[in-house]
Parts: sequence; structure tokens; C-alpha cells
Amino acid sequence: MSGEAEEDAAAEFLERRWFASMAAARSKQAECEALLEVMAQAKASWHDSRAQLLRLEALRDALGEQLAERSTLREEFAPELPRMAISSAA
Repeated sequence: MSGEAEEDAAAEFLERRWFASMAAARSKQAECEALLEVMAQAKASWHDSRAQLLRLEALRDALGEQLAERSTLREEFAPELPRMAISSAA
């Protein structure tokens, strides 16, 4: 192979590598953008779930307080009511 042919082959190889690296960079950029979108959606979903969890915990606590209050009232004002016996099948 002559010097000029070797130069042409080296230039062609360099050009192919440049195009390949450009394609790889575009692909990785698209992947990064997709992951960024997924992260944004996950963050929004997490915030929504967290808010829902806080509402459910508040509801649970309020219902628990009402239940405890009823239980206390029942014990204070109706001691003569018979208690249900708890028996086991054993």
C-alpha cells in the first residue's frame, strides 16, 4: 500500500469512528433525557403518594381517637352494660 492509500484508509477509519461516536453520543443523550423524564414522573408520583399517605394517617388517627373516646364513654357511662365474653374455639 502506498503512503497516500494508507492516509486515505486512516482518514476513512477516523471518519467512521467520528460518525460512530456521534451516533453513540446522540443515543446516550436520548437515554439521559428519557431517564430525566422518568425521574420527574417518579418524583411527582412520590409526592402524590406521600400526600395521600399523610391524609390516610390523619384519618386513621382521627378514627382511632373517636374509637378510643367511644370506648372511654362506654366505660364511664354504661358500666352496667354486659360485656361480651370472648371465648376461643380451643
